[in-house]
Amino acid sequence: MKKNKIRMQPAGKKEEKLTLSSMLDQDLVAQLKNKQKELMQEEQSKREAEEQKKKEERRREEKNKTFAELLSEDKQDWHNFK
Repeated sequence: MKKNKIRMQPAGKKEEKLTLSSMLDQDLVAQLKNKQKELMQEEQSKREAEEQKKKEERRREEKNKTFAELLSEDKQDWHNFK
């Protein structure tokens, strides 16, 4: 028995890639891109605000520490400086 071999034929025509932006109206694409930029800016500002809040909280905690807490957190070996 002979086995039928399936051969791939090279595509003679290059098909255009259909993208969502090519199928939508250009004004709508521009609006979506603007909305995406706005959302990214809002997210960035939220991250910055949260980071600032954490920094402020750390500063307050550091301010309220006692001398013993500060000394225990210090990584230097004070016995070498005596």
